Amino acid sequence: MAALLRRLLRPDGPPAALGRSLGRREASLGIDPGAAVRVRFAPSPTGFLHLGGLRTALYNYIFAKKHGGSFILRLEDTDQTRLVPGAAENIEDMLEWAGIPPDESPRRGGPAGPYLQSQRLELYAQAADALLRTGAAYRCFCSLQRLELLKKEALRSRQTPRYDNRCRDLSPRQVAEKLAKHPKPAVRFRLEEEAPAFQDLVYGWNRHEVASVEGDPVILKSDGFPTYHLACVVDDHHMGVSHVLRGSEWLVSTSKHLLLYRALGWRPPRFAHLPLLLNRDGSKLSKRQGDIFLERFAAAGFLPGALLDIITNCGSGFAENQMGRTLPELIAQFDLTRISSHSALLDLEKLPEFNRLHLRRLVGDETQRRQLVQQLQVLVGEAFGGQHLDSAVLDPAYVERVILLRQGHICRLQDLVSPAHAYLWARPAVGRAQLGALSEQVDVIATRVLGLFEGPAGSLTQDTLNAELKKMSDGLEGTKHSHVMKLLRVALSGQPQGPPVAEMMVFLGPKEVRERIQKALSS
Repeated sequence: MAALLRRLLRPDGPPAALGRSLGRREASLGIDPGAAVRVRFAPSPTGFLHLGGLRTALYNYIFAKKHGGSFILRLEDTDQTRLVPGAAENIEDMLEWAGIPPDESPRRGGPAGPYLQSQRLELYAQAADALLRTGAAYRCFCSLQRLELLKKEALRSRQTPRYDNRCRDLSPRQVAEKLAKHPKPAVRFRLEEEAPAFQDLVYGWNRHEVASVEGDPVILKSDGFPTYHLACVVDDHHMGVSHVLRGSEWLVSTSKHLLLYRALGWRPPRFAHLPLLLNRDGSKLSKRQGDIFLERFAAAGFLPGALLDIITNCGSGFAENQMGRTLPELIAQFDLTRISSHSALLDLEKLPEFNRLHLRRLVGDETQRRQLVQQLQVLVGEAFGGQHLDSAVLDPAYVERVILLRQGHICRLQDLVSPAHAYLWARPAVGRAQLGALSEQVDVIATRVLGLFEGPAGSLTQDTLNAELKKMSDGLEGTKHSHVMKLLRVALSGQPQGPPVAEMMVFLGPKEVRERIQKALSS
């Protein structure tokens, strides 16, 4: 382990993997010729993956793939008190479900692991020791009670709470005396008065004089766990991260991180801070909104491609906004220099229409359509299994026919098991007596309808059937057309109200129509 740490802590970082030859455009993105593009998505497993996190992960993924690089998943689990059981697994599961799996991760492993920060504590301790040796950091012995009093006093005075740097100038003798009593103090980073300017790839030139507005930050807590500021710098360096694409809320902290890079003698990556993804009304996406978690969308039948499409369509990074882009198209068309600093407004009311487009694309692909057939068979079994489901309605050819006929009319596969489509799967328990109560000419009506489906019935369209049914009704004395339609609707679905009869017949198909009418007459 010691040899590994010595190798990882050398100033130049790990050797870059060989990359392809890069041109002028890559140079504007801070991509060095011959260097590998390595990006990371580094969420905290304090909650399940939601749309905001998916968008950050997606931009990292498509940037890496566009430039032949690697996409890393690193879990920042150093705040052990806020960890949510199952969140770490959910994050990686949902990235795989979305079609943007990491190249390196806690589950997949990789050359720069481990990928859980809680398993990298010795690296952070080594970095903190290096900063202590050079005087860039110092030990802080202030109690939690004192820090809380400082905060309350600042708030009472209507000032921004900040540490007063009390331990910054302790003498070596004072430090030794305090260490004898408190052997595990926190470590704070000594902020410099002049922070370095940096060119963000989205927001342009920035400088934040952090020393003038906040006290020296804790970088290593007394329990040995790092804070975000030290951990992200140490990990990005050791993992060879070339570009940091993260939310704009971290923009003001970047100067602090650059001071850490400089104090450690390391070359920083390039930064691109992504504008916030907001609700349509401009409010911030929140984990408290139960409808923004990816699990919810997956369970509701929304497709990964539709989610990737809508969260990029509402933002920037592309020459033009268009619906229906696939992941390969997103990769091909993505241009980091086109990301604007304006927040993206997400209108989830449009998601069903995005899903309709992507579902129709899957239906058009034979391999994908077979998978949809299997998924719909499962949905039908779950929805109608308790209703003495006839195995014939699970026949793959019949299920595929329904999908092909309804494509473009439904937004989700689940729509096909809604009450409006129940007649497709649940054969009605209707007998001759029930039909006879609706019309005395039930046998005549049934015979004439069955006659429509003799011969090449496959050419019967909804318009053709409407005309034939109207002609048939006109030929029946003393029976209104509406009564004929009601009888047929009950025979086919068991319900007196519902979709137009001709539409039902087209979707059920000649074979199923014949079987349902004949079954009703014989009951």
